[in-house]
Amino acid sequence: NNSYQLSSLPLQLLFYVNGIYYIFYFVATLAMIIYKSQVFSYPDDFLAPDLALLFIMAILEVLRLYLGSMGNLTEEEAPLGLSLVITVGSVILSVYFLVWQTYVLKADVIINAVLLFTYGLESVLKVIAIAAFVS
Repeated sequence: NNSYQLSSLPLQLLFYVNGIYYIFYFVATLAMIIYKSQVFSYPDDFLAPDLALLFIMAILEVLRLYLGSMGNLTEEEAPLGLSLVITVGSVILSVYFLVWQTYVLKADVIINAVLLFTYGLESVLKVIAIAAFVS
């Protein structure tokens, strides 16, 4: 076994930043959904799915960051790979909030664009880390 460390520091830092950013993202998106439900004529049958998807996304985010972080620190490709798979679901949900939710505000576009950028960067670093662990 290699004596040098294979776990990725940039990836670990990005998990940390992403975790903090997601808390901001979650609170901002929740606040905007509540705001939109008060200001716009938000159809009741759209409010519940938008909220449900945000909470599902939060659960996925916790799993994604936990598995990614553990996989990186223990230098195991399986949890990191699983985290990468979950990221696909998170990306789809982020795109939903960017494009398909009932009302999309400029703030939605900005915070989702940032989130998608971090997902992309993180995914690249995960693939590099997995390649290092496997080799």
